[in-house]
Amino acid sequence: MRVPSIIKYLALVALSLGMLFSCKQPTKKQKPTLVSKNIHYAKGFSISKVDNHQVLSIISPWPNAEKSFKYALVKKGATIKNPEVYDAVVTVPITKIVVTSTTHIPSLEALGVENTLIGFPNLRYISSKKTRKNIAKENIKELGRNEALNTEVLIELAPDIVVSFALDGNSKSLQTVKKTGIPVLINADWTETHPLGKAEWIKFFGVLYNKNELANRLFNTIETNYTQAKKLAQNTKAKPTVLSGAMFKDIWYMPQGDSWAARFIEDAHGDYLWKDSKGTGSIALNIESVLEKAQKAAFWMGPGQFTSKAQLLESNNVYGQFDAFKNNKVFAFTNKKGETGGVLYYELAPNRPDLVLKDIIKILHPTLLPEYQPYFFEAVE
Repeated sequence: MRVPSIIKYLALVALSLGMLFSCKQPTKKQKPTLVSKNIHYAKGFSISKVDNHQVLSIISPWPNAEKSFKYALVKKGATIKNPEVYDAVVTVPITKIVVTSTTHIPSLEALGVENTLIGFPNLRYISSKKTRKNIAKENIKELGRNEALNTEVLIELAPDIVVSFALDGNSKSLQTVKKTGIPVLINADWTETHPLGKAEWIKFFGVLYNKNELANRLFNTIETNYTQAKKLAQNTKAKPTVLSGAMFKDIWYMPQGDSWAARFIEDAHGDYLWKDSKGTGSIALNIESVLEKAQKAAFWMGPGQFTSKAQLLESNNVYGQFDAFKNNKVFAFTNKKGETGGVLYYELAPNRPDLVLKDIIKILHPTLLPEYQPYFFEAVE
């Protein structure tokens, strides 16, 4: 996901890891009934039914948000009572979409609707070979940057909806788009801290395309793969120590103990040395404190943006003092890139936590998955 500047960097370290809409409530006559009873992991959205339409609710659009959003999903030709109580009314199934995060693309592809994507900001960040073919055919237009979307091009494309993410609810570009009548929906997959919670957002897209059942089946397969791999790892006696992150401008950022990345290490039966830290974001530490606690860590997972040991030493020769560095036990995901430089992990990992978990299990417990070849991670040479 392309979160700007240092906010983006910190979010991605924790992974290895906008707009001002009014929030309205349905009237008393509209009592939602839950449709998506099987949303067990995602905390940021729900799907319910009111009268003759479904309601997609974004409960937690960004961290510490004090507002939520409700979108009415209406079949073509149908009418609804009190449309003004919703932040947007969307006719489904949609046929043309603009998304703004690379994490949205795997869901479109899994549902078989990637050809409905007509616009995206920063096309070079997209790694998927399938979607890059559509870019090469000029079926997907460049929309500039997330922070400053090319609203003229976007509005000319006339998508059925724009799916975006928000850091704080402020985006002049998206406000401009909404004023033209194009519905803008917030997708908050990036705020989830449970690996399966991020993946469950495929159901967000499923309901937009009337592909609820397919989305459920796809997620259930991922959930089964994940839980089986976790169970296998938990039965091992060994629980090797793990370090994560790296320095950025003399500050070492690493995932907090309640974060997405820390959960992966725990589920892979690894001993993350900062597992007791509270929070879901990143810890900022000086290198001396990290060296003192983690010099003898058996593994080093996700060393920031570094792709080689030479790069690490060139940045700071203190990196060479860690046992994991000396023993060639440093593993990164940054070498797996698309043809224009987009990192595959940032795009696909939130959607496929089962693959991430198996990668880490393969690294920490090499004998458990003898036939498995890591998908994202590889040793830093």
